[in-house]
Amino acid sequence: MRTLLSRAIQIDPSFHAALGVIVILAIAEVFFATSYYVGRARANRVSAQAVTATIARAPAASSPSAPAPAVAQPSIPPAAAVTSPALSVVDQLLREGKEFRERGDTTNALARFQEALDSEPDNTGVLQEMAQTYESMQIFDRANDVWRRIKQTSPSDSATYALADRRLKVGVPAPPTVEPGGAPAEADVPARKDVGGNADGPIMGISDVKTKETPDPETETNLALEIGIKKQPGAVIDHNKVKILVFLYDVVNDKDIKLTDADVSNEWLTSKHDWSDTNPEVLLVRYVRAKTGGALSESSLSEAAAKIRPGQKGRGSKGSADIGQRKYLGYIVRVYYGDDLQAVQAEPARLLQQFPPLKSPSAR
Repeated sequence: MRTLLSRAIQIDPSFHAALGVIVILAIAEVFFATSYYVGRARANRVSAQAVTATIARAPAASSPSAPAPAVAQPSIPPAAAVTSPALSVVDQLLREGKEFRERGDTTNALARFQEALDSEPDNTGVLQEMAQTYESMQIFDRANDVWRRIKQTSPSDSATYALADRRLKVGVPAPPTVEPGGAPAEADVPARKDVGGNADGPIMGISDVKTKETPDPETETNLALEIGIKKQPGAVIDHNKVKILVFLYDVVNDKDIKLTDADVSNEWLTSKHDWSDTNPEVLLVRYVRAKTGGALSESSLSEAAAKIRPGQKGRGSKGSADIGQRKYLGYIVRVYYGDDLQAVQAEPARLLQQFPPLKSPSAR
C-alpha cells in the first residue's frame, strides 16, 4: 500500500520544467497587461485634461467683452518699418540751393539750381526757386528771363504759369515778348545765365567766407574775415577787371543797422591773387573796434566798405563821432568782373533785403 502511494506522488522532471515555463509566461502576461492598462489610463487622463482646458478657454474667447487673441507677427525694426524714399539728385540739389539762399549765399544757391536744371531743364520747381533768388538779389531782368521760361514750359492753366505771369507783370520792364500767336524766340529764354549774365554762368564766384574773432584785451572787437574768391573752371581772368566790395555792418543801439565805423583793413593771403596759379585766392578783411575812439561820419560811411582790387591794400578812415552804441552784425561781399555782378554773399541773409546789390559797381 505504501509502495503504491509513493509511486503515485512521484512527479516527472519534465513536468516541473513545463510548469515553470507556464508560471513565467503567466507572470509576463500579467506584467504586460498591467503596463498596457496603466499606460492607457495615463493617456486618457492627459487627454481629459487637455479637453477640459480647451473647453474652459472657449467661453472666454467667445465672450464679446474679451479681446480677440493677438496674432503673432514677426517683429519689424523701427528703421525698416518707417522708411522714407531717398531724395533724387535734383531734389537734393534743390534743397541745398534753398539752404544756401537762406544763409545769404546766393552764388552757391544759383549754382545748385543750375546743376539741377542740367539734369531736368524743364523742372518748374527749380526754375521758380532760381527766379526768386534773382529777385532777392534785385536782379529783376534775370528773374524775368526765368519767369518767361516757366511760362513757356508750364501748362497755361497751372499754378506755376499763373505765378510766372503775375511776377512778370510786377517786375521791371523786360525785353518785348512775341506777338500773340507767334512762335516764342529762343533768345528770350537763355539756356544758362547767372548773375553775370554770361552764357555759361558767372566768371567769378565766392567759395567760402570764414569769420574768426581774436580775443584782445585792448579792443572791444577784433575779428577777421577770410574770403575765398574763385574763378570758374576754364575761365581766363584779367585780374584788373576784378572788383571786390566788402561791406561790414554794425547794429546801433540794438535796433538800427548801419555801415560800420570801426577800423577796417584788407590784404591778400595768397601771393599773386591773379588766379593763374591759385584758385581760390583768399582775401583777409580785418574789423577792429577800439574800446575808445572816434567814428566815421554818415557822409563817409559808404567809403568804409573795403574796395579791393588785386594787388592793393585798403584801410577804412576815421571821421567825426557818431552817437550810438555799436556792435558788429555781419557782412555783404560782392564780386564784380568789369561792370557785371558775379557773386553775392551775406551774413546774416536779411542784409541782402535791406541792402540789395547793384548790378554795376559804378552805380553806387
